[in-house]
Amino acid sequence: MADPKGFLNHGREVAATRPVAERVKDWNEVYVPGSLLPIISKQAGRCMDCGIPFCHNGCPLGNLIPEWNDYAYRGDWSAASERLHATNNFPEFTGRLCPAPCESACVLGINQPPVTIKNVEVSIIDKAWETGDVAPRIPERLSGKTVAVVGSGPAGLAAAQQLTRAGHTVAVYERADRIGGLLRYGIPEFKMEKRHINRRIEQMRAEGTKFRTGVEIGRDLPAAALRKRYDAVVLAVGATTARDLPVPGRELKGVHQAMEYLPLANKVQEGDYVAPPVTAEGKHVVVIGGGDTGADCVGTAHRQGAASVTQLEIMPRPGEDRDALTQPWPTFPLLYKVTSAHEEGGERVYSVSTTHFEGDEDGNVQWLHLTEVEFTDGKPTPRPGTERRIPAQLVTLAMGFTGTDRDNGLVEQFGLELDARGNIARDADYQTSVPGVFVAGDAGRGQSLIVWAIAEGRSAARGCDRHLTGASDLPAPIRPTDRSLTV
Repeated sequence: MADPKGFLNHGREVAATRPVAERVKDWNEVYVPGSLLPIISKQAGRCMDCGIPFCHNGCPLGNLIPEWNDYAYRGDWSAASERLHATNNFPEFTGRLCPAPCESACVLGINQPPVTIKNVEVSIIDKAWETGDVAPRIPERLSGKTVAVVGSGPAGLAAAQQLTRAGHTVAVYERADRIGGLLRYGIPEFKMEKRHINRRIEQMRAEGTKFRTGVEIGRDLPAAALRKRYDAVVLAVGATTARDLPVPGRELKGVHQAMEYLPLANKVQEGDYVAPPVTAEGKHVVVIGGGDTGADCVGTAHRQGAASVTQLEIMPRPGEDRDALTQPWPTFPLLYKVTSAHEEGGERVYSVSTTHFEGDEDGNVQWLHLTEVEFTDGKPTPRPGTERRIPAQLVTLAMGFTGTDRDNGLVEQFGLELDARGNIARDADYQTSVPGVFVAGDAGRGQSLIVWAIAEGRSAARGCDRHLTGASDLPAPIRPTDRSLTV
């Protein structure tokens, strides 16, 4: 146990953020650089080394949290990094982006604020990069087997790294111009600077993984050609079909899917544009959808100089505290969350539904009409007399995703079966209905969290490795049927 009295003597402290007035003027990460190390030892010392560490269950990766908390408390950063990497290929990603279901399952959280597990995690990995403890792990021998990984998001990268380290020759295919998937073009720079992706890619290249960008399987390269070229294929193509809003005026200029809007801002940071083709500058912005993608749109609009930002959510406003009856520990509760983007301004409106958009004579959106709703038998019902309109010169739709992309022909060309939810069906080894073709991440699970994507990539890699060699020593932290610990 790190500090037997740590949770009694020290309260919860989290990373400090830069002042709003400063950070909205740039695209750097919102946290104060170096603010964690002075406090992280005491925070790690709050871990109680529980007899049954429920944080393991809250985290699909099965992270060895009490172990690396203990090492961090003692300042043994090298050992902490080793324990962290034992279960997680990319802790710098999860430490910045994961909503931390491990903290919701922390035993200390029953009657105190939980351990700052995310902050400890990111402190360990940042220190490891600084001290050179993150090095390529080159396989001792090659198997002679080849694997194509389609998609370079967290699931694809995790699967590729595991299979490369197992001795297979792995090539990652990505339809975008850069590696990273939604990590690259869906996550704004202020949440995670892309240098963190770049150095992991260099590590993977040093280990032997090959990368092919600008190649969309199904369009640029037929599935049959890919299968002929490789001994196995892992599909990690995500669930990128966005949920739409079929209301009058949807066709007006200025109404965009979130994933049409966010990547353009990231491309400016990559140097592809001087200014984004779609910008919030000087406009009244409305974001439809109250989740993380919606918050990303809010923060991006602030940095682009929006005149106003309003975020709409059809569901009622969640509570600020866990309800012991409806959302008991150790489940992941649905709570009112104030992200860094929300701290920066804007209005959040709950229990409303968009009825239609109104434009000007040139076909540009100018107004959004909405009505308040109440839920009857679980379905939203408009409240008469609550209709109103709000200014909207840029609207982003951030209402989630419904399944993997079907337009490029990948599903049909491989001959894949889909499950009842429209995801690619797979067996216990993550193998699809086509022998030798595996699926990992959102394409098989549906829209989920980054930590689940990495866990899926690791698990699918084991199934693929066993298919190629007859046995596998790679870990499989989750089964395809496992789900988050929620009510």
